[in-house]
Amino acid sequence: MAKTKKLRIIPIGGLDEIGKNLTAFEYGNEIVIVDCGMAFPDDDMPGVDMVINDITYLVKNSQKIQGIFLTHGHEDHIGGLPYFLKEINVPVYGTRLTLGLVEHKLKEHNMLSSVKLVRMRAGQTAEAGSNFTVEFITTNHSIADSVALAIKTPVGTIVHMGDWKIDSTPIVGDMIDLTRFGELGKEGVLALMSDSTNVERPGYAMSEKSVGDKFDSIFSGCDKRIIIATFASNVHRVQQIIDAAAKNGRKVAVSGRSMENIVEISILLGYMKIPEGVLINLDNIKKYRPNQVVIITTGSQGEPMSALTRMAFSDHRKVEVTKDDLIIISASPIPGNEKSVSNVINELFKIGAEVIYKSLMDVHVSGHACQEELKLIISLVKPKFFIPVHGEHRHLVLHKRLAEKVGIPPERSFVLSNGSVLEMDSSSAKINGTIPAGQVLVDGLGVGDVGNIVLRDRKHLAEDGLIIVVVTIAQENRQMVSRPDVISRGFVYVREAERLIDGVKDISAEAVEDCLSKRSVDWAMMKSNIKSSVAKYIYDKTKRNPMILPIIEEV
Repeated sequence: MAKTKKLRIIPIGGLDEIGKNLTAFEYGNEIVIVDCGMAFPDDDMPGVDMVINDITYLVKNSQKIQGIFLTHGHEDHIGGLPYFLKEINVPVYGTRLTLGLVEHKLKEHNMLSSVKLVRMRAGQTAEAGSNFTVEFITTNHSIADSVALAIKTPVGTIVHMGDWKIDSTPIVGDMIDLTRFGELGKEGVLALMSDSTNVERPGYAMSEKSVGDKFDSIFSGCDKRIIIATFASNVHRVQQIIDAAAKNGRKVAVSGRSMENIVEISILLGYMKIPEGVLINLDNIKKYRPNQVVIITTGSQGEPMSALTRMAFSDHRKVEVTKDDLIIISASPIPGNEKSVSNVINELFKIGAEVIYKSLMDVHVSGHACQEELKLIISLVKPKFFIPVHGEHRHLVLHKRLAEKVGIPPERSFVLSNGSVLEMDSSSAKINGTIPAGQVLVDGLGVGDVGNIVLRDRKHLAEDGLIIVVVTIAQENRQMVSRPDVISRGFVYVREAERLIDGVKDISAEAVEDCLSKRSVDWAMMKSNIKSSVAKYIYDKTKRNPMILPIIEEV
């Protein structure tokens, strides 16, 4: 019977999208999970804070799960953990900085004491049940302590690259362990799962060190105050900004909650080294001349509540941007954020500040491998099967085509979707069915209580506004006490549209009288009559469709 068992690879999030990365590997009665991320809401999700994975299948099979293995500490790989662990409490394996960030996240959810965290180093191997062993392998990315995972199973080894690039001059730690990937290739690899984010870009990703050199040259010739926005999690980038500031006699202040948290954790764990006296509190920046200060801030993606956005719109309590400031946006917009970033840049230009961003100067490099690196890793690992991951659909298809160029036949490459089940043994692989793998919306403390109907209503309200019709009916004689009252929100301003509102009152009254004239009064029918009559009247007069909410009171 054991010989007929197959390995099932089940991506639950992270395919056909950027974010929500979570993949399950199932063999027999055991499952291991790689990453547990979240995604930011789209523009058509008003009020939603974050998007996490639908883990219905994993909850149903929770007794099989041996642990979660993390590749690195970015939100799209660890952001869903607190919500997952509330449902399924299993050990979490990760490197030092990754688990440092996880600890902070679990503290915020009051869960730290109840979760087992297992710290791993690159080169170490963890046993996960009787069917899986997981080896951690050094990679380079835009956050320290990133790893790939070699997952050994009874049918063969799966290499999951996580997010990666080749950086021969990393700021902290070692270069990606290409030797180990070559050794695994010689031993034999059943399948390679590789990051597709930059598959459209030819050549190689530039080294992180090149950004530090650029900062150095900008700082040395600048007599303005410098404000730099970058990803809080890019510890290497923040370190280089601090180094350039110290070299040029500037103090550094940090703005934005996530930036403050990560700087604190990185210093505590030794991933960031700050020269004595360089770091100052944001409250003290006015004690120094502008050319003595650098502010590192969040907001490189134009997030509405981020520190840089508040500075741009003159809404920050401690920092006021002036024409004497130099703003550097050291990041590329994540797909979907281009408009938000553009709005922030435009506002900064309106203030008169000097703004440097990626279109003008190389102040950002990607943490993801480009085409030549992607081909190199496939050539080293020599997988029997290839599975492109971490990308939108076009990225996955293009990565499959790229793999063909280095000898992977198209029938041995699988472009999967979230929920696809890929079954493999030592010599064959095929897609066999699907599992539920949608998205769950988080709004405040509510997890999953905002669904399609609520979103539809929110969009309706945002686009067309709301009309509330209040009807009061006397209990004893079943007559209207007074003319209906009409409240408008986001549709028209009542005082400027009196004729329209009077018409709504008249139409509502007619609909109510029509219902009251019948022998038995059905409140649901009355509401429906008011709704349809008012909707028709408003559309005829305005060609608009506000949400109509009838309220009937009995007195």
